[in-house]
Amino acid sequence: MSGDDIAEPVRRSKIADLADWPVPEPLPAPREAPEPTPAKTPERDPTAVARHEFAVLLGEFRRTAVLVPLDEAGDLWSAEQNGVRWICAFSDEAALARFARARGDAGREWTYQAVLGARLLDVMVPLLPGPAGVALDAGSEDGMLFPPVAGIVPDAVAVDLGVMQ
Repeated sequence: MSGDDIAEPVRRSKIADLADWPVPEPLPAPREAPEPTPAKTPERDPTAVARHEFAVLLGEFRRTAVLVPLDEAGDLWSAEQNGVRWICAFSDEAALARFARARGDAGREWTYQAVLGARLLDVMVPLLPGPAGVALDAGSEDGMLFPPVAGIVPDAVAVDLGVMQ
């Protein structure tokens, strides 16, 4: 007995096994969701939409390195307006150059430092005397203010606006 008369097993791939499976019954069509009521859904409430958009911008600013000009003493350049000290920050060199031209200071050399937005808000703002915030791309149409209020700067240095949320 040499085993020559034993048939070789037929090999089937897993894909072939799947091809033999019965086709499942189709699932029933999903029911349509009811229309949300038009009153005060987050997508339609302008205040909620504005808060959401600002939260997105704030989060992006906190994660991004911005350029902050230095004054003659090597401190972060800031300006005061209406009792609030604003650290001036710029999204890139082009934004800083536009600001310098608008001030008539395009000819002077601007020394700057790259600083993470979160560091400006959480560390640098509390070091300034009085209320302080950050002005991003000051003087441009795309400029943004991050004022000294709770949720933006540390609570210990936030200005209490007396507004209930």
